[in-house]
This record gives sequence, C-alpha cells and structure tokens, in this order.
Amino acid sequence: MQVRKTMMIIETIETDGFGKACDPITRVAALAVIQNPFAGRYVEDLSSLFDRGGQLGERLIGDAVDMLSRPPVSYGKAAIVGVSGDLEHGGAMIHPKLGKPMRSAVGGGKALIPSNAKIAGAGVPIDLPLGHKDEAWSFDHFDTMTVMVADAPRPEEIVLCMAVSDGARPHPRVGSGPIKD
Repeated sequence: MQVRKTMMIIETIETDGFGKACDPITRVAALAVIQNPFAGRYVEDLSSLFDRGGQLGERLIGDAVDMLSRPPVSYGKAAIVGVSGDLEHGGAMIHPKLGKPMRSAVGGGKALIPSNAKIAGAGVPIDLPLGHKDEAWSFDHFDTMTVMVADAPRPEEIVLCMAVSDGARPHPRVGSGPIKD
C-alpha cells in the first residue's frame, strides 16, 4: 500500500454556537491519503481495499484515541475518492474491515459506525458523521466533524478518514431514543 501522507486533526469545543461555555469536548480525526490501485478501471474484486482500510485503522486509530482528553464515546468513518475512482472504492475502504480496529481502540462498539463516502477533487471537505459507540439511538451524540486535506485526493487517490470524540454535542437538548408519533 502506498501512503502519501497521514494527518491528525484535533478539535476542542469550549462553547456552544451561542457562546455558552461547556465542558471541553475533544474530537480527533485521523486521515490517510493513499494511492487508489483501481483508479480509472472497473474491478469486480475490491477485497484488497478491504484489507487496506483495516491496516490503516490499526495504524492510526489508536493514536487518535490517545489524543482525546477523556475516554472515547463516539466514532465515525468516511472516505473521499479521487475523480478517477469509483464510489465503491471508498465503500471498500470503510467496510468491512475498518470497524474492527476502531471498535477495539474505543473499547466497545455495539453500535454501527456512522459512515460517509463521496467522489471529489483535491481540497473538498467531507462531513464525517459521529455517533455513540454503544448506543445507536443516543441523539445527543449524532454529530459531524468536517475535515479536508488541501491537496487530496488527487484523481488517483483515496482519503480515508476516522474520527473519535470524548463527548456529545455541547448542551444537547434533543434527548435519546426513538420519538413516538
């Protein structure tokens, strides 16, 4: 696997959107820019991308968790595929082998890991969805971390993104659990 670069983005939220102070919430995103071996061509067997996603998860997610101020409670994953690739290339990176190292690093993971993938050019942001690691219906933890790499993905690259957070949104007021109509 050819990795061009990796990045760690640390975001600390200290107030809500109205300036009301909150306990600091730390979010960390780990990103890797890799060469897409299938750019420009249709390939039926994408299993080597499954493996690459798992390997990058093992390599990066532990460092992201270590950068949190408190234990992780939320996680998410995403991929940006360069314009010579296919959306399935991003899906293959984030499913099915990336989840195992992420769950191991956060010490749980009963809930599905929220995910997103898209085709885009260099410097385009992606909304990396976050959700509680164990409680899929914790609305307070439904969140997004927007990330980007200024010079990636190039047409024949994929940007793999993983994020962890040690808190919910600041001052959540939506509640948890399904709402009955």
